[in-house]
Amino acid sequence: MRTHFIAIGGAAMHNLALALHNKGYQVTGSDDAIFEPSKSRLAKKGLLPIEEGWFPEKITADIEAIILGMHAKADNPELLKAQELGLKIYSYPEFLYEQSKNKTRVVIGGSHGKTTITSMILHVMHYHNIEVDYMVGAQLEGFDTMVHLTEDNDFIVLEGDEYLTSPIDLRPKFHLYHPNIALISGIAWDHINVFPTFENYVDQFSIFTNQIARGGILIYNEEDEAVKTVAENSENPIRKIPYQTPSYTVENGITLLDTPEGPMPIEVFGAHNLSNLAGAKWICQNMGVDEADFYEAIATFKGASKRLEKIAESKDKVAYKDFAHSPSKVAATTKAVKAQYPTRKLVACLELHTYSSLNAEFLKEYQGALDDADVAVVFYSPDAVKIKRLEEVTYDQIAQAFQKENLIIYTNPAEFKAFLFNQNLDNSALLLMSSGNYGGLDFDEVKGLIN
Repeated sequence: MRTHFIAIGGAAMHNLALALHNKGYQVTGSDDAIFEPSKSRLAKKGLLPIEEGWFPEKITADIEAIILGMHAKADNPELLKAQELGLKIYSYPEFLYEQSKNKTRVVIGGSHGKTTITSMILHVMHYHNIEVDYMVGAQLEGFDTMVHLTEDNDFIVLEGDEYLTSPIDLRPKFHLYHPNIALISGIAWDHINVFPTFENYVDQFSIFTNQIARGGILIYNEEDEAVKTVAENSENPIRKIPYQTPSYTVENGITLLDTPEGPMPIEVFGAHNLSNLAGAKWICQNMGVDEADFYEAIATFKGASKRLEKIAESKDKVAYKDFAHSPSKVAATTKAVKAQYPTRKLVACLELHTYSSLNAEFLKEYQGALDDADVAVVFYSPDAVKIKRLEEVTYDQIAQAFQKENLIIYTNPAEFKAFLFNQNLDNSALLLMSSGNYGGLDFDEVKGLIN
């Protein structure tokens, strides 16, 4: 099958391109900007476009499927040519659904935890040599790509993102998957540029729940009130399985999970990750993995890339980086690191980088998010605010929003770096939370502060 990707360079898009190439499809693509690691990975398979840009002449009548990425705009020249020729145009999630119509679809949804839960499930399956198709939002140890598609596997595990599908389809991605087995980990208002109210945001999860196949299964975090309400109010004839954070203890920086066989040391930590683990266990059990086999496998799970990822450790110092940026994620991650290292000074640094986090109206959602930090730092770039065409965010607004005594705020990358590198990190835990890089911070240099 001949497929052409419009915006092939994206993290998700290039992985789907690689998966289809591995499946034997004829793949081409275009993009106006391709960065690493997408560039090298596409080049290795001969899929990197010869030059960057949009070329409508590439769009010909013999293309059987156009796959449209979110990075493209509605007036993209290649998209307009494809529409003119009447070609079949798929969004990323639409195409994944087409590839999985005859499989058992397992979809992991939620404002937070979905990448980690999906990664846990895939780790367990990989450990026990159970072959499944998948799409996950992070690079996993032992997996070549973030997307894997076959003709033969019975199950496909999909990370269900609630963000928009494509420039010409403004539905949330996870509305297109129609799961047989679904999970909702938590609901905390996000993507306010798309979902202007919390109620509107919650509605998307109700729609998702009502699209589960009749007789299917919903696994849900009953400790989250919004999730519990969505699950209990759904009249879809499905089986509903609630889960809670399991019992655990922390001893000398090691988390011990209570199991029927006694306390078991695990690599991940924090109440939010233990909750994720409980959800993953129910999914795996409904995919045919019994409880004992799940525990055996999950003991070796080290976490998804950029999700509480340990970047350096020495005798009395440790540093983590985390993708956390929304208020609920920031609070959970900060609390987790403090609980894991209660006798150490916690230096928690947060970059406000996303559209929502840089919105003056949304900032109040961060109240208390850094309360567990001994030293709390917020970094944001005024340039990023301008690029996103948002109203200017001020020091006072940030200080007022977080309600954290002695909060340190930086807008200059060099000044933030100087602060960081002048910190005495003896008997400390350093936590760097961002979906960006603090205006150009080299994380390899940060390792030198710890080692």
